[in-house]
Amino acid sequence: MSAGVLVVFAKAPLPGRVKTRLSPPLTLEQAAALYAAMLADVLEASAGFARRLDLRPVVAVDPADARRGLAREAPRGFCVVPQRGASLARRLDWASREWAASGARRVLLRGSDSPLLDGDQLAEALASLEEVDLVVAPDRDGGYSLIGLRSPVPGLFDQAMSTANVMRDTLANARAAGLRTRTLAPGFDIDRVEDLRELAAARQRGVTELCPRTLAYLDEQRLWRFAGGP
Repeated sequence: MSAGVLVVFAKAPLPGRVKTRLSPPLTLEQAAALYAAMLADVLEASAGFARRLDLRPVVAVDPADARRGLAREAPRGFCVVPQRGASLARRLDWASREWAASGARRVLLRGSDSPLLDGDQLAEALASLEEVDLVVAPDRDGGYSLIGLRSPVPGLFDQAMSTANVMRDTLANARAAGLRTRTLAPGFDIDRVEDLRELAAARQRGVTELCPRTLAYLDEQRLWRFAGGP
């Protein structure tokens, strides 16, 4: 039996459907292409993490009709399924219940726009679930790039998801349910052009090996300039 499941939440990279807060100054087409590059990097990295940590890799995609296209592009071994639910909160709840019901001992849910979330953080999350019921890796915007659970928790995601208080509210729901929680070191996701500064700083430190496609696209399109770069 595997250690659990790693579910990557993804969207079809369509202009006007993804990363719209990057536009302007990026065009909708550029924002979508940047997301496509991030998604490809995240899937390749997650495939490696899953092998290393004995996790089953899954991509949950929205909309449902994008499933076939993503199945052709995802690294070998991924199970590609449509997301289910009318909101992100409902879809997260569905994923936690669905994969727990399938027999997964641990369920890790990650986003597709945090290209530097690494294997050590996933390993720490997995190890933490031996001692606590829920673990989160926060983003600096108040959300989280990774959440891990020992088992589904009714009401855990019963809050607005696109706010600066997402992690705080999720942890409050967890505590109200009597769960033991742990918070990992913060990271960042790419939602706004300003977030590219974090990625540029990480590149300067030499810690961006997980996202070569993302960097290549930003270089090719000279998009760093919108974040104050060259």
